Amino acid sequence: MADSAYRIGRDFAGRSRATAFAIVVGAYALAFLAAIAAASMLSGRHPITVLFWADIAGTVAIFLLSMVVANSSLYDPYWSVAPPLIIGGWLVWHLSQGDPPASLRHWLMLGLVTVWAVRLTANWAIGWTGLGQEDWRYVQIREDTTGRAPWWLVSFTGIQLMPTLFVFLGLLSAWPAIIGWRPFGVLDVLGVIVMVVAIGLETVADLQLRRFSADPANRGKTVDVGLWRLSRHPNYLGEIMLWWGLWLFGLAAAPNWWWTIIGPLAMVGLFLWISVPLMERRSLARRSDYAKYQQEVSVLVPWPRR
Repeated sequence: MADSAYRIGRDFAGRSRATAFAIVVGAYALAFLAAIAAASMLSGRHPITVLFWADIAGTVAIFLLSMVVANSSLYDPYWSVAPPLIIGGWLVWHLSQGDPPASLRHWLMLGLVTVWAVRLTANWAIGWTGLGQEDWRYVQIREDTTGRAPWWLVSFTGIQLMPTLFVFLGLLSAWPAIIGWRPFGVLDVLGVIVMVVAIGLETVADLQLRRFSADPANRGKTVDVGLWRLSRHPNYLGEIMLWWGLWLFGLAAAPNWWWTIIGPLAMVGLFLWISVPLMERRSLARRSDYAKYQQEVSVLVPWPRR
């Protein structure tokens, strides 16, 4: 059993959904101020360094507040909220140096990441019922680690710091896209296509899953409609594609920054080796039809059923 001293939401669990959202907004405002303070203290350093530590400061703030409300899911929106702010911060710095004005590449990249961020955050908000709800993965991790490590350490390193580092790795591709010297070209067009398809894929997959789950007749069944008939995790595929599209923008602008491919590769590893196995184990335990579905349907890439 989880530590009895740690109850989901504690006294905050019974607050209304509106109050819970107000708490989340306040928490993220404080995290933003913490990030600004960290960036100010590092003024004059390289922008990548400045935004990295600002990102860490924001993560620490959310972590501390998640301990106050006893709910690690307070961190969940951070995945999508931070990227447009970091890219926007780099772009503001670039323009402040007297360099050429923002280009088509800049606006397309920032615009697509912002659309992705707004959609993903909205998808989280629609399904979030309040501070009494915590992601099942966090509950499971807490139960599995009770007695072996302090929960605050597990939550900070595994649930909050690790995703922040992965996302920052993915965002490194945006830096060469901002400072790059090459004109808008074919790779940029490809980047736009990949990111638009990624956002569309995630959007359709989430809508199909929500519609399927809302039908009481489907309780206990595996979603096997639309995109889910051809891929077990089409939403994860869309997420991975988003980061590859961002890398294409960076490669188009400054080919010598090709090594930022570590970002999308890290995302592939994160989903294939952590997110997918966790979800698959849970589905096998909860749904009797999942084993058959697992044998017939591709993991990520949509493919004819076996």
